[in-house]
Amino acid sequence: MENGLNTLVKGAIHNPNEPRHFMRIKPVNKVVTISLKNEPLAKTTHALRLMEVGKDIYDPVFYLPRGDILVPLEQVADKETHCPLKGDASYWCLRDQGTHIAWSYDKPFEFADQLAGYIAFDAALVDIYEAPAG
Repeated sequence: MENGLNTLVKGAIHNPNEPRHFMRIKPVNKVVTISLKNEPLAKTTHALRLMEVGKDIYDPVFYLPRGDILVPLEQVADKETHCPLKGDASYWCLRDQGTHIAWSYDKPFEFADQLAGYIAFDAALVDIYEAPAG
């Protein structure tokens, strides 16, 4: 319990400055495929699902290992954001397209280090499929 607050969420990672802002990262025991216009961008059996509560209850986000990305991504030079739970995010786009489609935390905070080496795709821009593994 921090600052008199408790979320009752087992394994939750709390924002050190605002304990009501927290997240939970869990492995996904399925095959996760990311595609855009029926073209596969990534496929993995090692995805992580991040669920976060802050100013809202956010939709879950899938993070996929960088090595399971099937297409070349280029870093967007002029876009970066900061999250008090995860760290500084870098943004990525498909080669020859300037609009970001994904983001990553290359040097996440120590308490969120599970995200190092993973990339998340914007669910509003891509299709995300979960299928049974095996």
